[in-house]
Amino acid sequence: MNIKSLKSGQEILFSGVIYTARDQAHKRLVDIINNAGAQNFVPLPFDLKGQFIYYCGPTATPKNKVIGSCGPTTSSRMDEFVEPLLKKGLLGMIGKGRRSKKVRNLIKKYKAVYLLAPAGCGALLAKKVLSKKLVAFKDLGPEAIYRLEVKDFPVIVGIDSLGKDTYEDLCD
Repeated sequence: MNIKSLKSGQEILFSGVIYTARDQAHKRLVDIINNAGAQNFVPLPFDLKGQFIYYCGPTATPKNKVIGSCGPTTSSRMDEFVEPLLKKGLLGMIGKGRRSKKVRNLIKKYKAVYLLAPAGCGALLAKKVLSKKLVAFKDLGPEAIYRLEVKDFPVIVGIDSLGKDTYEDLCD
């Protein structure tokens, strides 16, 4: 995906790999990054370069399904963790709601993107998930990190790589 061609407000169907992560998983990832030089160094559970993180904690997987409901969670709760992840090459974030001015500026600085997933549509979004694999932090339950392969996952460009914010255009 060429994120530089994406424009704020644009609707797209995302296909590819995304990693789920919520508050506690973000804290652990940033702790790992911050302890990179420590004697008891632990590597990141996956390479962040070029990846997308989906702010989501899927529900239990029903029988004969790939995943349970997997709607987005409020993105602003992850704002304090954004910069270390972008420094490691994170390409994009998927969630719901506004981001802080600081995050908007970081997205512009690192040429990343923030995508909005439709809230209240977790069951529909689950149908767009082709596979799910546990990657890290199993003890966090639904907040563990999962690798999802998705096809035609509906999103709207919330903040493009130039820092243009859909919420500013629609709500201000």
